Amino acid sequence: MPALSVRNLTMTFIERNLFTDVSFDVEERDKVGFIGANGVGKTTLFKILNGEISPVSGTVTFSKNVRPGYMEQHACNNPRADVYHELLSVFDYLSDMETEISALAHQIDNKSGNLDELVERQTMLIEQFERAGGLTYKSRTRSALLGLGFSENDFTMPVGNLSGGQRSKLCLAKLLLSQSNMLLLDEPTNHLDIDAIAWLEGFLRDFKGAMIIISHDRYFLDNVTNKTIELEHNRAMVYTGSYSEFVKKKESVNESLKNKYEHDLKEIKRIEGIVEQQKRWGQAHNFITAASKQKEADRIKDQLVAPESELETMRMHFEPRCESGNDVLICKNLAKSFDNKQLFKNVDIHIRKGERVFIIGGNGCGKTTLFRILTGKTPMNSGEYDYGANVEIGYFDQMQQNLDLSKTALDEVWDTFPNMTQTEVRSALASFLFKGDEVFKPLSKMSGGERARVSLLKLMLKGSNFLLLDEPTNHLDASSREELEKTLLDYSGTMLIVSHDRYFINKIADRILLLTNNGVKEYLGNYDYYLERTTAEKQGVVLTESKKEKKEKPQNDYFLQKQKQSEERKRQTKLKKAEAEIERLDEEIAKTQELLSSEEVAADYEKLMELSKLLEDLQKQQEEQYEIWEELESMAE
Repeated sequence: MPALSVRNLTMTFIERNLFTDVSFDVEERDKVGFIGANGVGKTTLFKILNGEISPVSGTVTFSKNVRPGYMEQHACNNPRADVYHELLSVFDYLSDMETEISALAHQIDNKSGNLDELVERQTMLIEQFERAGGLTYKSRTRSALLGLGFSENDFTMPVGNLSGGQRSKLCLAKLLLSQSNMLLLDEPTNHLDIDAIAWLEGFLRDFKGAMIIISHDRYFLDNVTNKTIELEHNRAMVYTGSYSEFVKKKESVNESLKNKYEHDLKEIKRIEGIVEQQKRWGQAHNFITAASKQKEADRIKDQLVAPESELETMRMHFEPRCESGNDVLICKNLAKSFDNKQLFKNVDIHIRKGERVFIIGGNGCGKTTLFRILTGKTPMNSGEYDYGANVEIGYFDQMQQNLDLSKTALDEVWDTFPNMTQTEVRSALASFLFKGDEVFKPLSKMSGGERARVSLLKLMLKGSNFLLLDEPTNHLDASSREELEKTLLDYSGTMLIVSHDRYFINKIADRILLLTNNGVKEYLGNYDYYLERTTAEKQGVVLTESKKEKKEKPQNDYFLQKQKQSEERKRQTKLKKAEAEIERLDEEIAKTQELLSSEEVAADYEKLMELSKLLEDLQKQQEEQYEIWEELESMAE
């Protein structure tokens, strides 16, 4: 029996249908990524699973041995408790056992009571204590706190003094160390830096129970999950595999459905053409053939399944208004401290035109502060920075402080770009999914994702040639992140980006700067290369650039070029062959149709059937050749 069985869940709010007849199973060791666009109902479905709300219809069944856990169960409600003891409270049952074992040892030493019973009770408790992980629970508590980014100094901090992000991390730690064997995790990587996310990945990979994870962090899902459930078009589809495997399978399924739909439409048109032709000939046997063919067309129509339209996503295009000089930004010995605490020093950065540079580092290392220095919003303590010729900066602020929350989306954009007409502003907003009355929605009532779209729209309209982007994928769902990735890959300007989205970094980065309190360290590659280098450094392995290049380029450019030229010649040969075959079949089809129209054939039933079958075969052959031709053309694109 599955650990969790969901059958025919349906949920509506007022007049909006969130999802209908959602069904899926989760096995005892499944690690499920639960994905979908913002607002489709993922968190609502979680609330149904944990019993907070009831569905309109359907059932949720956990097997009897399952203990589901979610963060709301582990709220930190004792503001006076320190961080360490608040997390340690998860193991109160072990602490109680430890206390009883100690008391029993004292009784046995003093021979106070029935010794046989005392020893038997003590032995049973010790075995139970060890099976439950009693020997390691304190070290696991420390490991979880350190892994999720708390320092040793934070251990004694009162819970009431924690920031919102720190409190969320502590609640997550309590859930991870609880006795739950099915975890319901809603965006668990929020508030975590890259190192903490890597620790969480390792913990979840080793976790012996089941889990369902709502997340837009695609790299995280790839590293943890073995099954993917997508909520889209009010229903759920289940795919075996991680996020990247899901993307490939979904594209394949959608392509197959589209091809079948288009083929069926062509087939219906072709058969109905024969029906009309038979009716025009007007003989008794023609009407019999027409009726038979019409039944065939109707049967295909009844089974016709139109592919789901893709969910609408942002349409953006960043285009610099002017070209900058080759040197875009030079920083020398930048330093910043707050309250006598050194945030960073010795920061040297040189960014050239067209580069896509990412800054990474732990939470609190000063990435956002560095951006605020570079945009003139925060003073530096020492050092200098200078922008090159014709550099125009566009800044995406993750805190969205550049937005006036009292304004509507329309006014926020129009006031920033007053030379645009209302029609132009509304058209631009529509391309970022603000349509109809949504343009009059106050920013104060918008979600983080909606505000991020307004900020990105303003950034696009500005036409800067140097983008400073501070966590631009925060609050965006997977499809919006992918659209942003495509846009930035096509952007001809220069980028300096702060991000902990490793999938995003992998797609965009050509250079990574690791910010520490003593400067920056450079890695000439994307996130996977950075990970390879840092792992090698920790293990004491020297990985030279030449080895990296050898790994990435197993063949030299000459042989690669020759191979490409050979493949292109083969493609051209096949393309000409397909074109010639299509042309030959055109002539055969025309001849056959001409024969079918002749009075001689119309009077000969056997000949008529023979030519109709021949025409059908020729049309099918031509369709196959068209498919081959289209595939060869797409290879060139």
